[in-house]
This record gives sequence, structure tokens and C-alpha cells, in this order.
Amino acid sequence: MSAIEFPAELMARLSDPSALIPAIAQDAETGEVLMLAYMNHEALTQTLTTKAATYWSRSRNKLWVKGATSGHTQKVISVSLDCDSDAILIKVEQVGAACHTGDRTCFHNELIGE
Repeated sequence: MSAIEFPAELMARLSDPSALIPAIAQDAETGEVLMLAYMNHEALTQTLTTKAATYWSRSRNKLWVKGATSGHTQKVISVSLDCDSDAILIKVEQVGAACHTGDRTCFHNELIGE
């Protein structure tokens, strides 16, 4: 992988190998929020290098490329940091379901309607 320059504040957060940053995946075309996952330095670097959304699995304690086993891939269109460099927004082209339940989005359990 090529070396990627990260903002200093983000590098400070990611300097601890166990540090995780929330990453929100959003459909690049519709704006629909698809899922929340976590990234560490390695996951973010791989995502930026390959343009395939790569996250850190807290339950399996390892990297996972979205769709590697399910085929429900996320092609990365853009990656943005929030103002404090403590959350990541990934706009993606989603193929298939984003949620492990088979739903398009993980946010399908409405608590209050509009």
C-alpha cells in the first residue's frame, strides 16, 4: 500500500493501534444512511487505497472488506472527516444489502416517525 498523509489530529487518534473511529456508510446517490462500522488506521488506509470499504470487526478482532463473503460490496466514492476528526463519512455505491440481516440499511428499526 502507498503511504497516505492523514491530518495530524486524525493521526493522533489513530496512533494507538487499538483506536477505532466510527465510520458511517451512506449511499452516494440517494443519501440514505446504510450502516455504522468502525475503522482503525489499517482499515482506513486500505479503504483509501483500494476504494473498497474496509472496516475493523470488533467481534472478530480483524479487518473485513464489506461484501468479501456476502457479495454485498461497497465501492467507495468519497471519504470525509467530521470537524473534530473523530468520525468518518464514507459515500458508497452499495451492491445488495448493507445490513447483515439482509436489509438494505441497518437503520430499519424506527423509534419515532415523522
